[in-house]
Amino acid sequence: MLDSLSATEARIHDAALRLFSERGGMQVTIRELADAAGLARGTVYNNLPDPSALFESVAVRLGEEMHERVNLSFEGIADPAHRLANGLRLFIRRAHDEPHWGRFIVRFAMTTAALRQMWEGHPLRDLGDGLSEGRYRFRPEQVPSVLAMVASNGLAGMFLVLEGHKTWREAGSDAAELMLRAIGIDEAEARRIAAAELPPLPEWPARGERR
Repeated sequence: MLDSLSATEARIHDAALRLFSERGGMQVTIRELADAAGLARGTVYNNLPDPSALFESVAVRLGEEMHERVNLSFEGIADPAHRLANGLRLFIRRAHDEPHWGRFIVRFAMTTAALRQMWEGHPLRDLGDGLSEGRYRFRPEQVPSVLAMVASNGLAGMFLVLEGHKTWREAGSDAAELMLRAIGIDEAEARRIAAAELPPLPEWPARGERR
């Protein structure tokens, strides 16, 4: 697990996240960071040893944070199909709650290794568990294609929310239902799982100030 950030480092990372998500680029200047974070340039320099590595640092932290928080939300849920659906819906709901986070994920999730790991963590495990338990109907060699479908479905749902085409509830339930049906879950059960109450996304202990 990554070390937690100091309050100043967290402000710099949050400012970088906003800039990356708004512009779609992977580089920002110290002046831009200072202005966005409301800090002096000297403070940014002192808390950012390698500005060229900032994008990777933000991506790694976002990927690990979401992975940890989604895993925590699975406590008490044994069914891999239910976990898979909830994970997808939590991504889509967070895009609504934190649009800059959502736009960053939509822009960079398929091209940044640190973010791709979000889709290769719990979704891969839940696909494997469901397949071994006979919950899903696809061939083992199709796992990479199914995983890509899950990720694309989630990103599409996030995009619909960010662009105002769907509410997060509608987009999340639709994405989860269609995904479950595609991997072999009965239509009625898929709809029931996709419409079930969604637990809150747990806080991540490593977020925010150092303790």
